[in-house]
Amino acid sequence: MPPTARILLVDDHEDTLYALESALAPLGHLLGRATSGDEALKQLLRGNVGLLLLDVHMPGMGGLDVVRHMRRLEQTRHVPVVLLTGFARDRRLGAAAYRLGVADLVTTPVDPWALRTKVRHLYDAHQRRLALEAEIRALRARLDERGTPPARPAPSRPHAHVPPAQPPGAHTAELEEDRT
Repeated sequence: MPPTARILLVDDHEDTLYALESALAPLGHLLGRATSGDEALKQLLRGNVGLLLLDVHMPGMGGLDVVRHMRRLEQTRHVPVVLLTGFARDRRLGAAAYRLGVADLVTTPVDPWALRTKVRHLYDAHQRRLALEAEIRALRARLDERGTPPARPAPSRPHAHVPPAQPPGAHTAELEEDRT
């Protein structure tokens, strides 16, 4: 993800979008806006979105529907999502959101400091993940150029018992002690 990846703010209320922009402006990231789930998906598919703040309850396609569509597509599958809701926490909503891989569920109005902290962490973690994936692709390409097959890790055997290593002669010393 380029360092210019946007944080996409999605809500059907202009005043909420303005409040979110004000809260996140100090981070210095580019901010995008969408006022519907359909518009959010279109912007996501255009790419360059590093994080999505998404209202749960919107006319038409709601936040959970947007996340369901995102998770089906390779291009948007790993974009972090913070869901926003104006209603008190609901166990069913939380369970559905976390099953879809939502990073957090935040009740509005939000605490700007807490929101900035969450967004900074999620955005940076996603950026690091994408950088590592790019590095892995580059290393694999270099291996392919050399014609060297990638090393396969040995299959793990989590239930196999491996006795601790003993220095040479330790076993015989134990036998000598037993005789005395």
